[in-house]
Amino acid sequence: MTAFDPRALRDAFGCFMTGVTVVTTTGPAGEPVGFTANSFSSVSLDPPLLLVSIGRSSRNFAHFVNAGGFAVNVLAEGQKEVSSTFARPVEDRFADVEWHAGPAGSPVIAGASAWFDCTLWQTVEAGDHVILLGEIRGFSASHEPGLGYYRGAYITPAATAAQLPAGPDVVISAIVEAAGQVLLLDDGAGRLSLPEARVGRDGVRPALEKLLASVAPGAASGEIYAVYEGEAEGRQHIAFRCAATSPEASRGAFIPLETACLKAVGDPATRSMLDRLATEARLGNYGVYFGSHAEGQVTRK
Repeated sequence: MTAFDPRALRDAFGCFMTGVTVVTTTGPAGEPVGFTANSFSSVSLDPPLLLVSIGRSSRNFAHFVNAGGFAVNVLAEGQKEVSSTFARPVEDRFADVEWHAGPAGSPVIAGASAWFDCTLWQTVEAGDHVILLGEIRGFSASHEPGLGYYRGAYITPAATAAQLPAGPDVVISAIVEAAGQVLLLDDGAGRLSLPEARVGRDGVRPALEKLLASVAPGAASGEIYAVYEGEAEGRQHIAFRCAATSPEASRGAFIPLETACLKAVGDPATRSMLDRLATEARLGNYGVYFGSHAEGQVTRK
């Protein structure tokens, strides 16, 4: 069997953008149990089947493989805290969550984008996981946009899009990261800056892809990290976190993402943003900034 670095393999799996679910069932005493999962997929319309997988190391493993059914709750964009609660070793994960029993008896979480209550149809052995196939006995879908997950972080496309600046005078910058380093350019005055570009008629995404192609070919256009108004020029700035496969660039150079190494960044707003990123990278807890160059609010993922 080929041996892979588990962390590298997990990161590669993380390149597939998914939704976020909480899978629930009841324990032997009727108590609600659940865990956060993005390993969810539809399987069949006739009969109506879906699947999720659960790790053998999960403390809920015995409950789910021995239960008569389970529910899949597709979380809405506003339910990141629910996801985090069910991903942590919390004593009572349902203490602060509103829920009710679904048609087949498993807990259904209020406010979810959708839910599916199932009876257990089949279990399939799959290495260090077991696949749970469920036959859907009841479901509901709302108009709430679903919460996303990509490269180890939550994404909220609908909420983010609603806060994007309108108007033609928009500047984008690319925070290109690789191996704990960030790509910076010489600004021509002996200081460092992020790669940036004005947004044209084609829109933000084409401008970002063109910018990345010019500085770090192969880097992936990523998620929004900050949206703010410039100090004096009246422009709106959008900064994107973009992942590169290696610290190689056609322009500029990669430097360690550490506060001490960022002092040569010329623009104070950019330096402050990168200092925040350095701190968040150490903690593994990222946020999105909305405001001006001087003050604003960080929304945690």
